[in-house]
Amino acid sequence: MATEKTFYIETFGCQMNAHDSEKVIGTLQQQGYRQVESEEEANLILYNTCSIRDKAEQKVFHRLNDYKALYKQGKRFGVLGCVAQQEGEKIFERAPFVSLVSGSASYRKLPEMLVRLESGETRITGLDDRQTEETFETDFTARLNPYRSYITIIEGCDKFCAYCVVPYTRGKERSRGSASVLEEARRIADMGYTEIQLLGQNVNSYRDPEGNRSFAELLAAVGQVPGIRRVRFTTSHPRDFTRDIVEAIDAVPTLCDHIHLPVQSGSAKVLKQMAREYTPEWYLERISWIKAARRQISLSTDIIVGFPGETPDDFIQTMNLLAEVEYDCVFAFKYSPRPNTPALTMIDSIPEIEKSARLQALLDRQREIQRVNYAKHLGKTLEVMVEGVNPARGQIAGRSSQNKPVNFTSSHGIAPAPGSYQNVRITATHPNSLVGEAV
Repeated sequence: MATEKTFYIETFGCQMNAHDSEKVIGTLQQQGYRQVESEEEANLILYNTCSIRDKAEQKVFHRLNDYKALYKQGKRFGVLGCVAQQEGEKIFERAPFVSLVSGSASYRKLPEMLVRLESGETRITGLDDRQTEETFETDFTARLNPYRSYITIIEGCDKFCAYCVVPYTRGKERSRGSASVLEEARRIADMGYTEIQLLGQNVNSYRDPEGNRSFAELLAAVGQVPGIRRVRFTTSHPRDFTRDIVEAIDAVPTLCDHIHLPVQSGSAKVLKQMAREYTPEWYLERISWIKAARRQISLSTDIIVGFPGETPDDFIQTMNLLAEVEYDCVFAFKYSPRPNTPALTMIDSIPEIEKSARLQALLDRQREIQRVNYAKHLGKTLEVMVEGVNPARGQIAGRSSQNKPVNFTSSHGIAPAPGSYQNVRITATHPNSLVGEAV
């Protein structure tokens, strides 16, 4: 009797990686594999990796080392994703028991790579050099999130920000046809999902290869798919953020009133060194479009502190921008050098203790901004999508259309199912969440 084909997959990193894993899982299942819950149970062990954070590759090699003894039991190992593309065949040298190394731009070749693996090959690579025009589309995506479904509309990145490894690990920008995206959205709605999130490294850099729709037009079209109640998108780049995106959010009620628009710095000098290709004035003009919308649109952003050459005055400019925009959420990080990026040639002269101090000062200021912003919801009723239950607190967890966490109680005594909707009256507020009672 043939040995059953089983696999275990662990995912590191962002929503793009999580959704890539859903597509990888679906592909494996279509090829006759069964997913299991631990490395010990699996014949094939896969790590889908991310290289955005500092020391990401070390974490992957540590994980491989923790389980290398399983290789002697006949188990096979594969490294997928950004670290795979970044490190390439060096992974075979550092971890000789690994049999498969594949970057995300090569996932479309996964079925043939699996056949080679099953035939006994021990060094299989899927590595692209930014030349591919193809995207990873599959009818076999495993939808693992019980309340939200993802659609990748654009892969890769052409921006080459000085600090970022993504253009080197995910290939050049390549968009899916709008007809394919809408077909997938309709399938998702037919499965019972009511929330869709459109994904891309720079999602609003979308260019329809069929020439039919702009990003804003595609966004509106997805929002008009019968059965869909919420549409989100991430991540946007300020260079490609256009006024018609705001107009679409105003015009189509199913488009969530939340925009994530990474600024990275409030200093024109630092933005130039980062190769972000916009100025604070350019960025703030787009913020003015958002704030002028008929709907109140929540704003979030990414900020890097301590980039090489950032002076105390540059940091003050970032703090001033923070105060002017009044974000509802900020993801802030200390600069850390990443492999193959232009910033590696810059002198990183800011002491770690100073980076930490700047980061803490920014987070403290942002906390006060959020405390004021969230307090404005007190006494209001919001529609909340249920995401789960916190038994310890006796609360139901969910999210508003503005992407704000809401924890609430229900007098019915029965927790609503994930993906259902509930009107909640806000009775208390915190800097990072809202608290309420089901109406």
